[in-house]
Amino acid sequence: MRFLSEYKINRLFGLICVGSFLSIYFAACSSGPSKYVQETPTNGTINICVDESFKPVIDSQIKVFESSFPNAKINVQYESEADCFRDLAKDSTRMIIVTRGLNKREENFYKDSISYVPVYGLLAYDAIAIVVNNSSKDTILSMKDVESLLKDSKGDKQVVMDGVTATSTVRYAMDSILKGQPLGKDVVAAKSSEDVINYVADHENAVGFVGVSWVGDPEDEQQLNFLKKVKLAAVQCTSCLGETYVLPYQANIALKRYPLIRGIYYILKENFSGVGNNFVNFLEFERGQLIFKRAYLWPARMSFTIRDSKISN
Repeated sequence: MRFLSEYKINRLFGLICVGSFLSIYFAACSSGPSKYVQETPTNGTINICVDESFKPVIDSQIKVFESSFPNAKINVQYESEADCFRDLAKDSTRMIIVTRGLNKREENFYKDSISYVPVYGLLAYDAIAIVVNNSSKDTILSMKDVESLLKDSKGDKQVVMDGVTATSTVRYAMDSILKGQPLGKDVVAAKSSEDVINYVADHENAVGFVGVSWVGDPEDEQQLNFLKKVKLAAVQCTSCLGETYVLPYQANIALKRYPLIRGIYYILKENFSGVGNNFVNFLEFERGQLIFKRAYLWPARMSFTIRDSKISN
């Protein structure tokens, strides 16, 4: 009996020591700085990739978003559309902004690899602007003229794009203008939209294709400087009565009078309530939509009334 009693006492003493050690250990851990801070919609960092042709307007969106949510950080890379889709497949990139949503094959890929399909949606409407040298007299183009330029830029015109492959501008040209045909082999590739503008400014016979986000805002100082270097070409309105040629102005985008219109889409790979979901909400609702409008694009998520008016003398 005496042996049993000592055994119990020693066992109880051991349990008390272990319990005290664990209490001290966990208390020390909880009092120290945490290495992991759970991301929230207003606190955290997200890496996104954006089609380079949307850089001016997305820079404005990020600036306002981060000023509204100082603890939310957006690290943005501006690349070609194809590179953005490749980045989305990586763990480090959770969101991209491009000119289309996911196709069925891509939805199946994400369903198999991460067990859910990223959400995507239309944010605004953009257009492809055609720019020519300031000395050019060819500032009016039919869609047949545009198609001919893209098929064969030999002769007295040199077409320059923001890359020969992989960019959204090139994809639009091949899919929507050339109906699946390749670009002419003499089409010149520039590294970026700004390089397209500079190339056209320096070459009298050059014709450039860029997103209107680079040249469509008459209140942006940088874009005004670009428009001093080059001129916008008017393209024939295929839905208008008579032979009408229009420029890629906001009203012509809104009314679909300008024929080279495309969408701006987000694709978000975030199945929790984080910075990405907050940024999407910002882009979809009033402030983000008004920034698209202020950039002379056309918001897709807000309703605006367009009325006919007359000017009386």
